[in-house]
Amino acid sequence: MAIAERIAAVRSRMAEACRRAGRDPAGVRLVAVSKTKPAQAVTEALACGQTLFGENYVQEFVEKREQVEQVAPGAEWHFIGALQSNKVKYLAGKVTLIHSVDRLALAEEIERQWGKLGQTADILLEANLGGEASKAGVAASSLEELARAVARLPHVRVCGLMVLPPFFDDPERVRPFFRELRQLAEHLESLKIPQVTMRELSMGMSGDFEAAIEEGATLVRVGTALFGAR
Repeated sequence: MAIAERIAAVRSRMAEACRRAGRDPAGVRLVAVSKTKPAQAVTEALACGQTLFGENYVQEFVEKREQVEQVAPGAEWHFIGALQSNKVKYLAGKVTLIHSVDRLALAEEIERQWGKLGQTADILLEANLGGEASKAGVAASSLEELARAVARLPHVRVCGLMVLPPFFDDPERVRPFFRELRQLAEHLESLKIPQVTMRELSMGMSGDFEAAIEEGATLVRVGTALFGAR
């Protein structure tokens, strides 16, 4: 199946999930996860009207973005993978959202690098709701403390939350984690912390994005269903 057909199929499923949940489809954006895929796959998707892409690895992102910009400028890039502080400088000014901030030291480095540009970085706080030691993310009980600390950084703006829940073949087993993230976001929103909003919920991937949309996702990170197996 061509990328155009895959994109159309995923968008159709997204719209149907929005209909079931009584949501406006315009409130959910598709992040095409292009990690390990060549720049050509991104340019093909761009030609089909998909403009938002998510990358997991800094070096791969930098090289791919440059290749894509030479051929078909206009892509919007999000960084969605685990991020080391010493790599932040390569992202500064090149991504519109970082999904995976889970510690103050990382936020402080983002502050430094975007501050040099006189710009403000939009970020999401990554929650670890499954208690998996192998995954990044801050515990639910520590989210408020992290949000308040990050809020003091003038060049960083918290725009919501992200979760990478435990993997289950059955989306219904993942749904409780999506629901919990939404409830955490609602709580943080109610605190009215300056520089902190909960307008974005990044959750749901190829196997479970419909359940995520039904539970409130505004960004779904879909790779395999768009570009095929890695």
